[in-house]
Amino acid sequence: MKRSYYSSQIGTFLHSKNDPIVELTQNHPFDLKGTQRDSWLASIEILREALSSFQQGHLLLEYAIPRMGKRVDIVILLSGLVIPIEFKQNATAYDAYAIDQVMDYSLDLKNFQAESHFRKIFPIVLASDAPTRENTLCPYDDLVFAPLFANTESLGEVISLIMQEHVDAPICPEEWEESAYSPTPTIIEAAQALYKKHHVKDISRSDSGAINLHETSNCLSQIIEDAKQNHKKAICFVTGVPGAGKTLAGLNIANERHNCDEGEHAVFLSGNGPLVAVLQEALARDKVAEAREKHTRIRITEARRATKAFIQNIHHFRDASLGTEDAPIEKVAIFDEAQRAWTLEQTRKFMAAKKSRPNFNHSEPDFLISVMDRHEDWCVIVCLIGGGQEINTGEAGLPEWFRAIRENYSHWHVYASPQLTEFEYTQGTNLFSNIIRENLNHNSSLHLSVSVRSFRSELLSKFVKTLLDCKQDQARELFERLGPDYPICVTRNVDRAKQWLIEKARGSERYGLLAYSGSQRLRPHGIQVKSKADPCLWFLNGKDDVRSSYYLEEVATEFEIQGLELDWACLAWDANLRFNGTEWEYRAFKGTKWQNVNDKTRKMYMKNAYRVLLTRARQGMVIFVPEGNDSDQTRKSHFYDSIYDYLLSIGLPSIE
Repeated sequence: MKRSYYSSQIGTFLHSKNDPIVELTQNHPFDLKGTQRDSWLASIEILREALSSFQQGHLLLEYAIPRMGKRVDIVILLSGLVIPIEFKQNATAYDAYAIDQVMDYSLDLKNFQAESHFRKIFPIVLASDAPTRENTLCPYDDLVFAPLFANTESLGEVISLIMQEHVDAPICPEEWEESAYSPTPTIIEAAQALYKKHHVKDISRSDSGAINLHETSNCLSQIIEDAKQNHKKAICFVTGVPGAGKTLAGLNIANERHNCDEGEHAVFLSGNGPLVAVLQEALARDKVAEAREKHTRIRITEARRATKAFIQNIHHFRDASLGTEDAPIEKVAIFDEAQRAWTLEQTRKFMAAKKSRPNFNHSEPDFLISVMDRHEDWCVIVCLIGGGQEINTGEAGLPEWFRAIRENYSHWHVYASPQLTEFEYTQGTNLFSNIIRENLNHNSSLHLSVSVRSFRSELLSKFVKTLLDCKQDQARELFERLGPDYPICVTRNVDRAKQWLIEKARGSERYGLLAYSGSQRLRPHGIQVKSKADPCLWFLNGKDDVRSSYYLEEVATEFEIQGLELDWACLAWDANLRFNGTEWEYRAFKGTKWQNVNDKTRKMYMKNAYRVLLTRARQGMVIFVPEGNDSDQTRKSHFYDSIYDYLLSIGLPSIE
């Protein structure tokens, strides 16, 4: 499978006149604008001059980077090296966007394309009319080099500089171009790809994590097909470790079954408002950009309306069903983070206060099943369950779903993973008691056991669990196994933490500040948890926007970050969760002082919040623990020293 519009030996390219343009034009999928053709002609002319001394290499033009939905302008394979080039015609400067772009391409090749894993990669920004710039070859630990800079006259010299100092085993161009591409996209990238009708297997890794994810997707499809053919009503419970791809599996089913014409219309529903808002906005922006590439136009408001049919807020779905007894259009409803659905008490309180329904007698799980049960023939509910993810007052967990099934929907078929018996899901109850045995089905494919959030480490979720469970020996062992590929460190200086993030991130890799929502005594360090970040701006806007995560001014709490992710994160740890030498002590700041938290449920919410925050970074994180101030009764040094010492004791290095 050729991923480029043009692929040729350099010698052949140098001695042909029209072939490159003919091939580029034939392979370009959209109406070709004159500016694109002019850019190709200019780059071909520059390349012929620059490559005249290099006959033995290989040249690719417009090489696809599927995960990013983009193409590298130029890739040169020469002397065993990979040289991606971002070409900016008529550019008089090496702008930051181009630098980030070519670095993104290089990192994508390094991390996700098999034949580039162990190759040296030299990104170049080619700005045709920019001034000549002196270059130095600066490698990172992963053998991707810092971007180099060239103009029309100096490109050949820059390539010569590389060749003078580096050479490697030869690359077979065909094997390189066709080698396995196994990305681990962010949930935003995944949603964008699925919305464009890519299959989950096209945007996931080919290792055990992706196999597990593919099996889960297939299992859900089979259950839906069986329900459809045999007129059943079924509810599936999909479990998984943090970052294992539960949301991705749900989005994949919503995408595959989003088919009104065949009467099965699926929708992805989430009570996670920030996640829904960010995904809807990302899809809408992507839709506008895609239209622009096709030289058509769509308004952002129109694009936003379209994405809401694919991804919805679960509370909007619920409220739309209050005033009618009709069955919804959706035959397949995927509920993300279903354990966060509200208890009877919380739902009744909300309905009385906000919807003028004082006698409402359903918990949220009970009502949501009742809405889907209105279908006369068949329907399927898919509940995506994150163990230990309940973080807010009134979240019911799994027991309420099973209580509703036992008492009101015993005719429904139940599908669950064997792991649904573990305490983090059951909270000590027997979920399956009094469920009709013939209707109960256990299937191991409904559990996602391997984290795919961090392509650098699958041990992170286990490490975080042992850290929070105060199992120091196990945590220390797991941290050693994480190794240098997933760095975690600790500091007492917030500015040093921010600098660490900036130094680690390359290209457009996203980084940001995180903190628990109750961390009010981080305010002296400029971290204001009460000042809410706009999730769409924080997650989607660029480095030039003060409201984006990149500026490290606005902080995201567990409520904004749950279900989403960063490449690099700084977690600011306040004195609400303190270590006393053997276990955690839980505190809440009220008025002017700290108060003990004794309620088990509130303790669980706080611990789960830290679990969420500690599992958001795909590539690494730094934990900021303040030094405290003994002259401030609310920030005594010993509040924080015990936390810092505990983190050091399990192996985290300090970067003071």
